[in-house]
Amino acid sequence: MRRMNNTNKYNISSRRPTRVIRVGNVPIGGEHPVVVQSMTNTDTRDLNATVAQIHGLEDVGCEIIRVAVPDMEAARVISSIVKAISIPLIADIHFDWRLAVAAMEAGAHGLRINPGNLGGKDRLSRVVKCARDLGVPIRVGVNAGSLEKDILARYGGPVPEALVESALRNVGYITDMGYDALKVSIKSSDALATIRSYELFSEKSDFPLHLGVTEAGGLIPGTVKSSIALGILLSRGIGDTLRVSLTRDPREEVRVAYEILRALRIRQRGPEIISCPTCGRCEIDLFPLAEEIERRAQAIDTPIKLAVMGCVVNGPGEAREADLGLAGGKGVGIIFRHGKIVRKVREKDLLQTFWDEVENLVRERKEKGDKRAV
Repeated sequence: MRRMNNTNKYNISSRRPTRVIRVGNVPIGGEHPVVVQSMTNTDTRDLNATVAQIHGLEDVGCEIIRVAVPDMEAARVISSIVKAISIPLIADIHFDWRLAVAAMEAGAHGLRINPGNLGGKDRLSRVVKCARDLGVPIRVGVNAGSLEKDILARYGGPVPEALVESALRNVGYITDMGYDALKVSIKSSDALATIRSYELFSEKSDFPLHLGVTEAGGLIPGTVKSSIALGILLSRGIGDTLRVSLTRDPREEVRVAYEILRALRIRQRGPEIISCPTCGRCEIDLFPLAEEIERRAQAIDTPIKLAVMGCVVNGPGEAREADLGLAGGKGVGIIFRHGKIVRKVREKDLLQTFWDEVENLVRERKEKGDKRAV
């Protein structure tokens, strides 16, 4: 991962300095890469389904996974899940402090809690003691929908100032107990409230921040809302981990997260695909072709730039910066590298021929030592 120190000409801020914690083998904060997270939507008690989903998320670049722990059976199965996966696991706990302790004892690498809903400071202290003994970091999660009654009454609603006061209060509960391996999230379903909340908190604390817009929505509205909120925060140097919350297959969350990071030149993973929206010159069925290339590209982690263009006339010129591209014609298509045509094939052979070239390019890059998710 490269820090943003070479992008200031585009008004991208340097990373806000934060403390460093570790979730399993993944360092978070400080100079370390912004980490991409997701959450399973399987029943955690279903070991096979949960592990299968996490493996799919690992394949597309997820670096930390969170699972819901609704009862003791789910807490106990964490030990088996952890043994079957290769990325750190965070246990998501609400209301019952005993589930937090059981999850950590089962091998969870991290904990997500709202300290205010665990039943009082005595029960919270038991969770904190176990976390300290086992070296498990805690994410203090504050959501607009679950603020303390006294804070809501004082501010009249879940405004950013109220969210920040709640976050600072809950962080204080834990630090007063002598534990500071913490990261913080302050989420709202309102993109602008989310932005302002994180900005305010970052002025008052140096704990690492986990970014997210809660209940963001389906693929399109959730992607737009998350891209605006997370993109603005990251461009201002705020954020150490992120999750794009979508009512969708969680692999799409990871894909969108990396596209946000790529657009800001913070991290790159896998192919960047540029494609034209088509116009009256297009004589090829480009939409399914582009969708299939996008689908196949998710299995590649080497950073390359691919172009999928609708017409031979403008394609190579408009996409000359692409490492590899294709453009359609009437019954034929061309394949080009950096704007220069290298192959001309029949339309029915265009997809497979292009993908063969992609795989060759990936092999070339790997032989030269390109790294995953730089």
